[in-house]
Amino acid sequence: MTNLLEGLALFGVSLATMLMAVASLLGTMTIKQLVDIGHVDARVLCNLTGITDPRELQDVFGPPDMKRVWHGLNLPIIENERRPAGYLISDDRVDWISIGVAILALFWRHPLADLLLIVAATAQVAGWVIATRLPK
Repeated sequence: MTNLLEGLALFGVSLATMLMAVASLLGTMTIKQLVDIGHVDARVLCNLTGITDPRELQDVFGPPDMKRVWHGLNLPIIENERRPAGYLISDDRVDWISIGVAILALFWRHPLADLLLIVAATAQVAGWVIATRLPK
């Protein structure tokens, strides 16, 4: 009975980690498309950089235009200003690694796999918690 509960818990954590990572990937893809079409507002910059104060964006990227949109910014420029929180919120590598670790933990029964799964799940939860503090 204990092994069954452990297996169900492992499956639940793995599935939740994968779903959070996929949702993060989809959200990041949408935000990157906004940058590609030139609609870079405070919400987009905060999501990609991890800067939680929109007023700090002006110090980093200069002033926006009258419609509160920044012009002349592309992904490399924005990602160059990324803070540590930005990696948890919108870095595709973190999400892909989390998915890989979750899949690995399902098939490789080892304490190291369990530890890696805990780290991946924590990184995903932390990214979502930080994202709730970003301006809307």
